[in-house]
Formats: sequence, C-alpha cells, structure tokens
Amino acid sequence: MSQMGPLTRRRFLASTAAALAATAAPAARGAASPDVPSYLKDHAALYARDPHAAALAWFKQARFGLFIHYGLYSLCGGEWKGKPVTTSRGGAVAEWIQLHGRIPIAEYAHLKDRFTAEAFDVDAITDLALAAGMRYVNLTTRHHDSFCLFRTKETDFQSLTSPAKRDLVGDLADACRKKGLGLFLYYSHGRDWRHPHSPPPSRPKYKEPQPEYVPADEVDLDKYVAFMKAQVTELLTQYGPVAGIWLDGIGVLKQYGRKLGGIEKAIDLFKVPDLYAHIRRLQPQCLVSYKNGLTGAEDFNTPERQSFGLEKAGKPLEINTTIQAHSWGYNRFTKHRKTPDELWETLTTARKVKATLLLNTGPKGDGSIVQEEVNTLRELGRRIRKNGWPGEP
Repeated sequence: MSQMGPLTRRRFLASTAAALAATAAPAARGAASPDVPSYLKDHAALYARDPHAAALAWFKQARFGLFIHYGLYSLCGGEWKGKPVTTSRGGAVAEWIQLHGRIPIAEYAHLKDRFTAEAFDVDAITDLALAAGMRYVNLTTRHHDSFCLFRTKETDFQSLTSPAKRDLVGDLADACRKKGLGLFLYYSHGRDWRHPHSPPPSRPKYKEPQPEYVPADEVDLDKYVAFMKAQVTELLTQYGPVAGIWLDGIGVLKQYGRKLGGIEKAIDLFKVPDLYAHIRRLQPQCLVSYKNGLTGAEDFNTPERQSFGLEKAGKPLEINTTIQAHSWGYNRFTKHRKTPDELWETLTTARKVKATLLLNTGPKGDGSIVQEEVNTLRELGRRIRKNGWPGEP
C-alpha cells in the first residue's frame, strides 16, 4: 500500500482541522486528495463552502450501503467447543457469543491466535458493494469483544498482532478511496467485554471473577472514556477522509441513566457531547450516528430492521438490517438467508420513507463472504440497474 507523503498529509489535516491530533498519530495511509474526498466528488462546490453540508447532501442520495460484521467471533460461527451457543429463546448467536456463552476472557482471547483474515479481500468487497448499487461500506472496527481491526496504541488485542498481521481498516480505506466509496467506521461505545475498566453493566455474567477486570466498585469510567476517545482519534487520523463514525452501545448508557435518574446524566458521564465535537473538529465532513439517536445531535438516525416512525424525526434516516434471518456476524447455524425478493421488498420499504438501507453481511472466519450472500447482493444490483430504485416515483 502506498504511504501518504508529509506534504499531502499536512494539507489534508489542515483542511480537516486535525493538526493537533496528527502530532501524536502515525502517518495517514493512501494519497487522500487535499481538496475533496473521492466519495464527495459530485459535491465538490458545496464541499469547498461547507464540508459537513456536502456530506449530508451525499448521504441523502446514497440510498444503499454495505454493513460488514467481522471479527474473532466470525471464527466461531455461533459454536463454542463443538456446541452451538444459544440465547434464552434458543437461537444460535454469532457476534454475541462471548456474552451468551460466558466464555472466559482468557479463553476467548486465544481466538486471536487463529485469526488470519486470509480471504478478507478488500478489492472483492468493494467491487461487490459497487455491483450491488451501494455507495458506502461500514466495517465493525471494534465490536463488543474489544478486538480491533485497526492499528492502535491502546491495546495489543488487534489484528496487527494476530497471524493476519494486517490493518484491515486501513486496507479497506485504501480500496474505498480508490473506488469512490464512502467509508463508515462502526465502533462499540460503552459495551466492552474485555477492557479492565469496562462499564460493569456491559460485562458478561461470569460465574467466576475475571482477573482481567477491575472490580466493579473500583472501575474508573474516566479511563475507559479516554480509551474510547483515543481510539476514535486513531480512526480519524490514520486513514484519510472518513464518511462517518457509527457508534453502538446505547443499551449500556440507558442502564446508567436508569441508575442516575436520567439518560442525560449518563450522556454527561460518558462525555458524549465532547466526543461528537472532537470527531467534527478532526474531520468536519465526518457524519456521526448513534443507533436510534442518543443526544439529538447526531447527523442521522439508524434504527435496526425497521424505521420505528423515525422518518418523522426531521433527520436523514438509515435503516440497518442483515441478510441472515437474525445474526449479524457469521452463523453456521443460520437456516434462512433473505432472498433477493425479500430484500427487494425491504429496499422498497426503505425508499418509500426516503431512508438509506444499510444491509449487513457476516464474512466467515477467513474473511470470505458466503457465496449465497454474494449472489443476492449482485442480483439486487442487477435489478436496480434494470428497474431503477424501488419505492421511488
């Protein structure tokens, strides 16, 4: 991969007001334009006046994006030690396997020794997104298990210290930039099953104390909040222009809110407004989301599986759903994957309320996408090219 030269990097950081953060960050990858991010090229004039407005205009026209849930849990496929791990309702779990299986932290960590990502082909992924008619890709940079798919100084629990020895976020950022796709970065905010100072409500209910955790009454939440801010800073200073930071973990903040007497107090405790402002200082065009909306200052709402009436909220809307019937990460026990006809109806419903559809695929442990899902995405793209966008006049 090409490295961004000092002059290009300096121009990019100046244009995004990130010079201070850059002094502590490694060189950004790729040759990002000092003027307009590749995914915003059709909004160049507006970008010159107002990068944030240009990003919002682009997002409202994006219509379709690819969500990718990939991590150590993908190696399990819903199975631990030869047996499926299920929820109380009986369904096998995938990306939540550590919590539902109450897998000890040290045991789960051994999955890193098998993480090769040998078939995580960023060119194939971005080509597939384009073939499906999508305008952006959203990757789980760090899910609730706290394993990072990017270069970070905050932990060695990352893909670069695994057999993969790769910065998967960086590789995908390079491919998206070259092909004019926006890159959204999913980040688990507040829900963490590994960090010593992780919020106690987020921890699995282990039968035995986990030595990796600080006891609940000794947790220093400020340390954890600083950890998250440092990692978001890394994501926004290492990879060139980012289309958006997509935060997930609202359930943990709601639990704190119930104990503290209001979600507003939890928002202050986790310093969410400061994080939003920090993101926008580093990259003014970078959009911010937090599932259904947390503070009201998000750039768009992104409810799960349906709109829940949020099309009336007066903000851009993204509906996120998955090709598998339930799981987001790869699940070998999945009995049904939605057909092109079913997903065409989902896309139709989204477009009727002027929502973008963020459609998820869960790659296998080696990083390859299930062939049935590849076929489905290609068929959706074929229909869009032949018939136009469904649900639109």
